[in-house]
Amino acid sequence: MRESDALAMFPGGFGTLDETFECLTLIQTGKFGPAPLILVDRPGGDYWYDLHQFIEKQMLNRGLISPDDPSFYTITDDLSVACEAIANFYRVYHSSRHVKDKFVMRLKSELSNEQVEQLNTEFHDILSKGRIEKTEAFPEEIGGETEGLPRLMFHFNQRRVGRLYQMIYRINKMGATSPEAAHPEQK
Repeated sequence: MRESDALAMFPGGFGTLDETFECLTLIQTGKFGPAPLILVDRPGGDYWYDLHQFIEKQMLNRGLISPDDPSFYTITDDLSVACEAIANFYRVYHSSRHVKDKFVMRLKSELSNEQVEQLNTEFHDILSKGRIEKTEAFPEEIGGETEGLPRLMFHFNQRRVGRLYQMIYRINKMGATSPEAAHPEQK
């Protein structure tokens, strides 16, 4: 998983469910990702929808997971939807990492100051302190292939990973018209 830019899961037995829940756990705990997780069913199938209903009824409704945690995955029975979900995840968002106590999100195109302010308003709940700010590459990032990419930096509340995914979706919509967004495969 470590080197994966996306994960696709298909219906199966206990091993499939074990792997799926392991992926969800690693995403939820911040040990993997952010990256898209696509649950792909056969056309007209309900395998993943039934699992989603279980997650909502037994986990979400009991407060065992965050209401935002289903943002980790996309369920579809259409391969074009699966491919589009992966492409959309990387329209503007490129990658991220932790640098000391900060979460650094690398983007393929720069957001305007107004867009960053909008993110601060919409996603203040993912911050443990401070604000979402634009930044240059940190010294630890100099020399890498992502050195020249625009960045956002913030103190991330690790308990809000679902909201982080929602913020990535929002960033991708904000920058969808940038020339870089036309080629999400160029990660």
